[in-house]
Amino acid sequence: MAERRTIEVGALARIEGEGALHLTLEGERVVDLRLEIYEPPRLFEGFCVGRRADEMPDLLARICGICPVAYQMSAVHALEAAWGVAVHPQIRALRRLYYAGEWIESHLLHMMLLAAPDYLRLDDAMAVARLHRAEVERALRLRGLGNRILVLLGARSVNPVGVRIGGFHRIPTRGELAALGDELRRARGEAEALLRWFQSLPVPRRPQAIELVSLRHAGEYPMNEGRITSSEGLDVAPAEFEAAFEESQVPHSTALHCRIRGRGAYLVGPLARLLLNRERLSPAAGAAFDSLAGRFAAPDPAAGVFARGIEVLQAMDEALAVIQGFEPPPAPPEAEPRAAVGHGATEAPRGLLYIAIETGDDGLVRSIRIVPPTSQNQARIEDDLRALAPRALALPDDEARRTCEAAIRDYDPCISCSTHFLRLSVERREPPCASG
Repeated sequence: MAERRTIEVGALARIEGEGALHLTLEGERVVDLRLEIYEPPRLFEGFCVGRRADEMPDLLARICGICPVAYQMSAVHALEAAWGVAVHPQIRALRRLYYAGEWIESHLLHMMLLAAPDYLRLDDAMAVARLHRAEVERALRLRGLGNRILVLLGARSVNPVGVRIGGFHRIPTRGELAALGDELRRARGEAEALLRWFQSLPVPRRPQAIELVSLRHAGEYPMNEGRITSSEGLDVAPAEFEAAFEESQVPHSTALHCRIRGRGAYLVGPLARLLLNRERLSPAAGAAFDSLAGRFAAPDPAAGVFARGIEVLQAMDEALAVIQGFEPPPAPPEAEPRAAVGHGATEAPRGLLYIAIETGDDGLVRSIRIVPPTSQNQARIEDDLRALAPRALALPDDEARRTCEAAIRDYDPCISCSTHFLRLSVERREPPCASG
């Protein structure tokens, strides 16, 4: 009879949100694997209904303190599509600058504070700082630069409030942008040095056959516009998302699992963006990709840390291009509410974020659907763990737990973002008749 072995991780460390892992093998056969998301559902879609549509950018920014820009931008794109709002080219460019700030701060948070302890076999970022203080300080300086971009356009870095339908509430001055450009140019060398440091670490290899999904734009590295494409030939507009993808509830999670209809699990995020859009990289980011080409020969979730480092360089170059081409835009026209449905898809740091919003002609939200990156990666994480399990469980228990947790962190899951829905069954009965 095959030996039966179970690994329990009661609370996953160094991820955003609350989750656990249950894994049971008989011999080398996985008989039970559950990435358990037990954080209570937040029901954002429900309490958005009946509110003014123009509140959505500020309200949805509260979903995540790490990637609020993604929620703002997908919501704004959906509303502009619904109401027929044309966006000035300079507003579009400033939105790319805004998004660049979010990529910089989020990627550096993951790389240094969440992932680096795994590669160094340390328990937390404080232990990393004791041994590699200069590198941690470099990462924090670069992350601070990303946050300054968010403050410039969003008024604050956490729960920013600068975005409106058609534009921003405040446009930065030429002087503010020039000062930011100087900082970005000085920081480029630091970002390149940090990526080289990560290349020196013993990052594991787990190449797999994975369908990759990201936006793709005709002439730009994808951030806030494009068609939804995949490595297996999918090519749809954001408005076709629900025809191409399906979500399902699993008993062990308050986060939905999303799959491509008729196909299965897929990967979104920086690795997918990079491999599907290599030719759209800036020269500096492209050179960094070439230096790591061996790590990208096949999709490998563990190589996501390098993809993040390359995207930090890309975001810095995107930001500089916007600053160099800046001209103050005119004030956006007032949006006229109407009964319509709009769809928006942008690239959050962790991957594709889709939002659909239905409004009435009174400007109130009739319905809203939010599909965050982590729920799209949920099924892929479980598939990855199934492939990893026989090798991981050959190790002592503590090492097996560490290996499985590190594999989950490769996806940089943002669990709170994904806990939007829980099936609710209500049975109503008539009260019994009073006797007599």
